[in-house]
Amino acid sequence: MAACGGGVAADTITAYVPGNDASAIEAVAPGCSTGGDKISVVRLPKDADGQRLQLARRLAGNDSSVDIFTMDVTWTAEFADAGWAARVPDDLAATLQRTTLGGPLRTAQWQTGDDAAKRLYGVPTWTNTQLLWYRPDLLRQFVKRGTPPSTWEQLLADNEEVRTGVIAENATLPSHLRKPIPSYIMVQGAQYEGLVVWFNSVLASAGGSVLDPADPTRVTLNDTPEHRAATVRALQVLKSVATAPGADPSLSNNTEDPARLGMERGQATFELNWPYVYSSMRSNAATATDANQQVPFFPEMAEFADVFAADAAEPTADDLARANRALAQRFAFAPYPGVTAGLPARSTLGGMNLAVSTRSTKAERAWRAVRCLTSVDAQRKYALHSSHAPTIASIYDEPAFRAAFPMGDVLREQFGDGRAAVRPATPAYSTLSTMLAAKLHPVGAWDPERLVDQLADAVHKALAGEGLVP
Repeated sequence: MAACGGGVAADTITAYVPGNDASAIEAVAPGCSTGGDKISVVRLPKDADGQRLQLARRLAGNDSSVDIFTMDVTWTAEFADAGWAARVPDDLAATLQRTTLGGPLRTAQWQTGDDAAKRLYGVPTWTNTQLLWYRPDLLRQFVKRGTPPSTWEQLLADNEEVRTGVIAENATLPSHLRKPIPSYIMVQGAQYEGLVVWFNSVLASAGGSVLDPADPTRVTLNDTPEHRAATVRALQVLKSVATAPGADPSLSNNTEDPARLGMERGQATFELNWPYVYSSMRSNAATATDANQQVPFFPEMAEFADVFAADAAEPTADDLARANRALAQRFAFAPYPGVTAGLPARSTLGGMNLAVSTRSTKAERAWRAVRCLTSVDAQRKYALHSSHAPTIASIYDEPAFRAAFPMGDVLREQFGDGRAAVRPATPAYSTLSTMLAAKLHPVGAWDPERLVDQLADAVHKALAGEGLVP
């Protein structure tokens, strides 16, 4: 593979990007192909494991055709320690420190054995976080409150009030008028990364962590009484959701899309998911004809069928504002719920960072391309045309962005240092995550007090390179 770069033109900068997000970067790349350089976009597989494997093979094989590559936020430590991702130049790092939201910035930092302190090994390009999505109409009717819950305990109590309220109402109605019972709390409980994200968010919100952020070789799930208590409390929350009255029987198979569809079908009052569910609810409620995509509780959105039709022109800011106001009557968003009063709720970050390969023979030009591909103009386009949340703070104040992302203020807050939960930073993250998911699954079929030590043991083994893929 070391010879793979031989056929690349001298003036071409090659960027390897995820297949599922390639169109966003492909739309921006022509505008960044200036000064005699051309950016050629190469599509990696759509799944994260496939992307990581192909990049690792190329970079380990000294493939000089890889000039720029996208890094998932969980790869920074691994790729930096392997010597594959170049350090971000000092002048660019200083700019990023001033302009980038704190949470996304942390996802691109790592301290290798050669570094005196943490350094940037990637440039935040877009970011992501989960929000609490809820039915304000059901809360108003059955809980007599229009505001969302701020803690998991309150969420579970509100969910039970809605569930029993709908059951009681249905008992007075003829069968053809009865409503679906919205008893599910839509989360990601399948044995995969989404389950680890859920656990990490609740654990951070309880004041705990998997690893010490200041010493990523130290496991902090059970090393002190305080840390053990935080881990137990987080596990109790997960178990309570899985075993609540009327809990989703498919929870242990749920990924993001089943959770989204369950909410759209009217099976839930609450959903924990990424912001893409907002546009899905809006367009499906307005236009869906397939029974699997329809939103039966939201006939009012049919008014906007022409706005969100597949062949419609791009909606204007006024169209979006009107649709968003209508949507807010039955589908709304709120910050991620907390665990303990007095502690800030934290939500795990997703997203993507751009790195320059140490194998590249065109490093100076590659960094020039990265600066352009992660600029304000580029991130604005990623947001408005591909719904990727920016990492640059100033974009959140722009009117066009606020029209497209009505949840922008909540997102900006959760991307800040005080609310962002970064996944455990370690070169062994892939193994660590796989072993955590195996221990946590199926959710609720375990004793929280006992599982704490099993989780800690699994993490110790992953860090020691002893973890076997379950």
